[in-house]
Amino acid sequence: MIGRITRVPLREVWKHEAKDFTKWLEDNIDQLNETTGLGLIEAKREQSAGDFYVDLVAEDEEGHTVVIENQLGKSDNDHLGKILTYMTSMEADRAIWIVGEPRPEHVRAITWLNESADASFFMLKAEAARIGESAPALLLTLIVGPSEESRVVGETKKDLAERHSLRMDFWIGLLDRAKERTKLHANISPGHYYYIGTGAGKSGLSYVYAIMKNEALVELYIDKGKESEEENKEIFNRLFENKNEIENAFGGSLEWDNTVGNRSCKIRKRIEGGYRASQEKWPSIQDSMIDAMIRLENALKPHVDKLRI
Repeated sequence: MIGRITRVPLREVWKHEAKDFTKWLEDNIDQLNETTGLGLIEAKREQSAGDFYVDLVAEDEEGHTVVIENQLGKSDNDHLGKILTYMTSMEADRAIWIVGEPRPEHVRAITWLNESADASFFMLKAEAARIGESAPALLLTLIVGPSEESRVVGETKKDLAERHSLRMDFWIGLLDRAKERTKLHANISPGHYYYIGTGAGKSGLSYVYAIMKNEALVELYIDKGKESEEENKEIFNRLFENKNEIENAFGGSLEWDNTVGNRSCKIRKRIEGGYRASQEKWPSIQDSMIDAMIRLENALKPHVDKLRI
């Protein structure tokens, strides 16, 4: 004969959160180990964290301090704030939040913390159930926990944020220096993308600065939009007919890129050094980019002006 599982309200099993549930959990810490895999070896109640008291503080097999906050009702901002406060006070790098009903916004918050912080956060849903007339039992379900995936996502986000910040700072410096020598990009605002550009006086043509980790580019970018690959190639070819004259005016060789399969075409100059270079080298890189852009515009302008597009 197979019995039937029935849910039991948590408050019927543990009347008081701190006096009953937390005390029971202290004596049955193995329940948390089965769900989290942390291997908690010791748990103590009501540990002081400044003016507050943590429900449970434990230690895992690796010696990490783990704070445990219990909430038999719906998750709320107050308990989330307590967890973060407790972790700071106890210098903990693990946290377990046990709730009767996890709200979606708090699930997202814990997910975000696992991606953004160096600590590990677990959110567990607590339920009580019995089979037939048996004594009630605690059911713990892992809702959110740290993972290799969340760690990789977090590292990617941090790298992206750092990259955006570095590029923004680089563009601010370049535009400040450029306005002293040319008005070409005078009305452009710095951003966090890898490129900034301004119109070349003809639709679909732009003078573009680009910055990567270890190199920079200045280029005439040709792109008339969707369904325009043939027109882009035609414009490129008309300029390419004057390649020698343009390169002589520029004062050096240029890359002429009309790769088959790419909608856009480019006429560019590569410059050594990128945003990952020491910031002490940035002014030199920026000056090289500005100088190349001025020479590129001067070399191309007579030919661009003649284009009928």
